[in-house]
Amino acid sequence: MKIASIVGARPQFIKAASVSREIRKHKKFREIIIHTGQHFDQNMSDVFFREMEIPRPDYNLDIHGKNHGAMTGQMMEKIEKVLLDEKPDIVLIYGDTNSTLAGAISAKKLHITLCHVEAGLRSFNMMMPEEINRIIADHTSDLLLAPTENALKNLEKEGLGDKSLFTGDIMLDAVRLNLEISKIKSRILEILRIQTKNYCLATVHRAENTNNLESIKNLLDTFNVIAQEYYTLIFPIHPRTKKIIDELYPEWKPVQNLRIISPVGYLDMINLTYNAKIVLTDSGGLQKESFFLNTPCITLRNETEWEETIWGNGNIIAGTKKSIILYSVDKWLSNQNSNAFNFNMHVKKYFGEGNSASKIVTHLSHVLQPSPAF
Repeated sequence: MKIASIVGARPQFIKAASVSREIRKHKKFREIIIHTGQHFDQNMSDVFFREMEIPRPDYNLDIHGKNHGAMTGQMMEKIEKVLLDEKPDIVLIYGDTNSTLAGAISAKKLHITLCHVEAGLRSFNMMMPEEINRIIADHTSDLLLAPTENALKNLEKEGLGDKSLFTGDIMLDAVRLNLEISKIKSRILEILRIQTKNYCLATVHRAENTNNLESIKNLLDTFNVIAQEYYTLIFPIHPRTKKIIDELYPEWKPVQNLRIISPVGYLDMINLTYNAKIVLTDSGGLQKESFFLNTPCITLRNETEWEETIWGNGNIIAGTKKSIILYSVDKWLSNQNSNAFNFNMHVKKYFGEGNSASKIVTHLSHVLQPSPAF
């Protein structure tokens, strides 16, 4: 049986690594990996395949740097050709990127069995491209694998319960597998000359923040305050975010303790997150990774699809207003000083046992049938 896994962005490489490792334990499966090229920077793509020992992609479509329509359309064109040539029995898609959307539509129109890993997430904000992508992916898929019980409930409310299953969160598998490896292999703290729990970590990449001058200005000015008045702030900057800052806010300058660095590999990012005092991010994946690693998080959005991190007292929704972000920083620092937080007890409750990859492959083996399309 042939499985085609479609990936294109950093979080998908991480998720696919765990599932691919499990797939290749079974002789009856053959996996081909289709990399759309959505993340094209070496530190955003190639390094993840090396570090996480993901087999090199069988196809690299090299599609990046375009608007949503052009990117998704070109991905669909090239993915369709690969699927027609390879004739897989099932297509596996991950998350909520343009690569997810393109893979879903391409597979569905060819009547290939489609499985969505990390199904059922909802931010209920249709201004987010990711929300549109995940809804379409869910409603076109034949098998929906939900990372949390809340995600499963969302699918049931939308009439998709009959083809939905709870697996736990695949990112938890990845974090648990790679944390100890990162402690041995990562030298990022030494390279940056920073001490454990003596810095904060920030990432920004969502279009709702980067494409809005007021939002990006508020965030960058707030980062300067944090770096100057609280702790050194490490800011691995996404290539697209850097380009937009240069274009929209060219007069902005970081203070001395705001350390802007190039994107880092997964092991370095795990190490940075684990040892940070606080994480500030608009990334869904990093919200979870912080929660799994017992690091306080401040989400730089007005909502989150990972409400479990809030229910587990590990995340504060702050948006992009300076006063609210700084209030949240003060709140976390006060809690830390009194040793009043511990999210570890909530991880299993909301996100499973850390054995999601095994469950996913088991479910695939149950539903996998040769596609009638060919």
